[in-house]
Amino acid sequence: MKLVTYSYHNNVKLGAIKSDGVIDLRKRIPALPGEMIALIEKWDDVRSKVEELVEESEPDAPLDDVRLMAPVTRPGKVMAIGLNYADHIKETGQQTPKHQIWFSKAVTSINGPFDPIELPLASKMIDYEAELVVIVGKRCKHVAAECAVEVVFGYCAGNDVSVRDWQMRTPQWVLGKSFDTHAPIGPWIVTADEIGDPHTLGIRCLVNGELRQNSNTKYLVFSVFDQIAHLSTAMTLEPGDTIFTGTPGGVGLAMNPPQWLSEGDRVRVEIDQIGAIEAVMRAEATR
Repeated sequence: MKLVTYSYHNNVKLGAIKSDGVIDLRKRIPALPGEMIALIEKWDDVRSKVEELVEESEPDAPLDDVRLMAPVTRPGKVMAIGLNYADHIKETGQQTPKHQIWFSKAVTSINGPFDPIELPLASKMIDYEAELVVIVGKRCKHVAAECAVEVVFGYCAGNDVSVRDWQMRTPQWVLGKSFDTHAPIGPWIVTADEIGDPHTLGIRCLVNGELRQNSNTKYLVFSVFDQIAHLSTAMTLEPGDTIFTGTPGGVGLAMNPPQWLSEGDRVRVEIDQIGAIEAVMRAEATR
């Protein structure tokens, strides 16, 4: 199932994708929560009703008539792993890490799947990173890797947009990864049951139609489930928490010379079985 947060006639709604349309979930089942994290929290109780609704109902609006928003608009945590594909490690000239390298992205960096991405006033060294994104489904701590599949709600496509000079000027990457709009996700959450094994998915990034990244999640150094086990050793994971699982080789930083994103560039991230997000780069407005 593909679940969305969307805006239609200036109203924010929860929906499910069917064919080329969106089913308004609360219009059909008023008792459902009106926000994605709350829906995830109650999913075990309402899943069968939602599945039956999607099976039997026709869409309430064409997909082209709605604005898709980030499926989780305000996650409690946004965590991201660095250096997690062998080809990306090689292109950066670094060694394969012995331990997982984690940083956080500010929740204010979350952006819609087709909304413009800001080129900040503070830098011209803006880069793309296509990533598989995990949406946590259950509150959990100390999850064993072999059980981690049980706490995954679903998956999105994401772009871990990076301000490289800010990222590299200190050992901690948080600021360089947390500029506003620099974590677009979507276009929807594909529930985990529909994906199956998340380590078989082709992943690509195109800039102005040029293929820059082209890999597969089978090349993750630390698997999705190893990542959840590691994170949950340190912190309680909660429904709606959002995990960026790493980017493959082909980033602009590693090109000779480096290829930074410019105003008007169109950046598209595609992941098999999930779909695509796409954004135009726009200069940040002065405030």
